[in-house]
Amino acid sequence: MNAGDGLFDLEPDSEPGPVGGQASPEPSATAPLAVRMRPRGLDEVVGQAHLLTPGAPLRRLVEGAAPASVLLYGPPGTGKTTIARLMSAQGNRHFVALSALSSGVKELRTVIEDARRRLDRTGQTTVLFIDEVHRFSKTQQDALLGAVEDRLVLLVGATTENPSFSVVTPLLSRSLVLRLESLSDDDIGLLLDRALADQRGLDGRFTLSQPARDQLVRLSAGDARRSLTVLEAAADAAGAVGAAEIDAEIVRTVVEEASVQYDRAGDQHYDVISAFIKSIRGSDVDAALHYLARMIVAGEDPRFIARRLMVHASEDIGMADPTALPLAVAAAQTVQLVGLPEARLALAQATIHLATAPKSNSVITAIDAAMTDVRSGAVGGVPPHLRDGHYAGAAKLGNAVGYRYPHNVPDGVLAQQYPPDELVGRDYYNPVEHGAERALAERVPKLRRVIRG
Repeated sequence: MNAGDGLFDLEPDSEPGPVGGQASPEPSATAPLAVRMRPRGLDEVVGQAHLLTPGAPLRRLVEGAAPASVLLYGPPGTGKTTIARLMSAQGNRHFVALSALSSGVKELRTVIEDARRRLDRTGQTTVLFIDEVHRFSKTQQDALLGAVEDRLVLLVGATTENPSFSVVTPLLSRSLVLRLESLSDDDIGLLLDRALADQRGLDGRFTLSQPARDQLVRLSAGDARRSLTVLEAAADAAGAVGAAEIDAEIVRTVVEEASVQYDRAGDQHYDVISAFIKSIRGSDVDAALHYLARMIVAGEDPRFIARRLMVHASEDIGMADPTALPLAVAAAQTVQLVGLPEARLALAQATIHLATAPKSNSVITAIDAAMTDVRSGAVGGVPPHLRDGHYAGAAKLGNAVGYRYPHNVPDGVLAQQYPPDELVGRDYYNPVEHGAERALAERVPKLRRVIRG
């Protein structure tokens, strides 16, 4: 196996104390399968090849050639804890693990002071692993700055969110930021095969049918820890009934559906809704339905989805299909009045309609162009004949004098100046020549010729 094929993220062998602790050299035989199968070195890792090629920053960090703090972000089960442990194994470094959910400034200062004494007394460097570092407050993150800058600790911060949005700039500038990707199906399959055969794993006690293997790969959703956790549960279920082969039915008994990698408050929330809207804009109805399903299964607020559909109906479809906006509004009302799970049908109907509708951005282009002019000062006075004439003395001011009533002519359109003098002849709305807007593309120029004389 190629040593640069990557790694995966596993939980520590046991819960650390208040300020973490030295990593155990070998997990116990009763530890979870995912812990027992944790890579012991680069020759056992799979995945993250883009970060582990010879000379790449992450490989240099793990091999101890380039000591530096690092912020790792990516989905669960992709290698964040493992990287920290492999870094600590170089040069007999001390490993301390903290969780941002249960640690505060006091615990941080204790770790930093211990790291200072350890470095002065023995020259041993401390690797400080902080899980979910994005949950640290600004004060907590600021407390790390001095220790990171002076290399009292080598920080490995793990997060499922883009640190650009959740980590303070000074800490970002003092750390390498590396993105980990979900493992491929081949990576997950390799881990499953290894766990079945390895002495640390199931040690050949079970075989795995191909349908069951395919199911486990699919269920893992690129998460190594989840794949091994489900495999272990399936092995326990098979053992309970005396079966030596784990088949698809046994797998189905221990887990029903794949986990959805989605954080409603984080980076993936914005990535998935962005992909959803861009798929509708690109008229890919199938991709749009995929992302809609992903949000619904993950528990996204359906009102948020409905609001995005309403915006999209005007922004990317507009007058090319004037029925798009009323349909999106109806879907939003259905969400409000009916709720899930039934409202998924209205959301799906609106998604299908919008994705397959002809597209036009003429509405947003028109209003944005007009607002740009207004903000730049291109406003001018309202022409006198358009001003309000419904009060005493208005006529003496010239208000409404000379106004021509369009309904007095057969076609309802006549020559008359409507914009301020400074904006005469300025075009904002430019209809496209497809969908329902095709007729407007022919009509609007005719209207302008008549109105402008």
